[in-house]
Amino acid sequence: MHVLITAGPTREPLDPLRYLTNRSSGKMGYALAHAFVGAGHSVLLISGPTELDVPGGVDFIPVETAAEMHSAVAQSLGHIDIAVFAAAVADYTPASVAAHKIKKAAATLTLELVRTPDILGAARGEFGFTGTLVGFAAETQNLEANARDKLVRKHCDLIIANDVSKPGIGFGSDHNEVLLVYPEYNEALPPASKHTLAHHLATVILELHQRRKP
Repeated sequence: MHVLITAGPTREPLDPLRYLTNRSSGKMGYALAHAFVGAGHSVLLISGPTELDVPGGVDFIPVETAAEMHSAVAQSLGHIDIAVFAAAVADYTPASVAAHKIKKAAATLTLELVRTPDILGAARGEFGFTGTLVGFAAETQNLEANARDKLVRKHCDLIIANDVSKPGIGFGSDHNEVLLVYPEYNEALPPASKHTLAHHLATVILELHQRRKP
């Protein structure tokens, strides 16, 4: 099986020194890559900047921005059976990037931001992906409702949702607690290490892929 996984944050530059980003460590996506490789599958990991070691046996494409990740995914999906979009991609990027360091001057500074390309939303339509599509939803409220809305709008087979406002799980942590949102039902999984959870999720996703095959 050929599996594509996105992981980590993106960095959207403001000037040569500064950028907009988020708190994603990439640990969940990297753990998934390790789990799929361990199960004998071919894995392509497309990752934003992290401090993690790339798991052995995976093909790796490092990217920085949402636009770079969009391009890498678009060029790679053609031979993929399962796509797992675990990256925390920035929703907005600065409308322009200053050529030099922005100096401290006025008491306030207004930034103009524009939407980044929707990578998960482009998978079915723009990219023409017909394989098993899994997205992640990091939420701070209305977890099930927001995840189900994402599942429907982006034509996913599964959304893996977690409440990142809970202490001790989610961004930066070695542990996670997720809600699996399928078209027909939900399944809550108990808290676990991301390593343990990744192996369980890999099994779940592979079984899902087998069920949806024509």
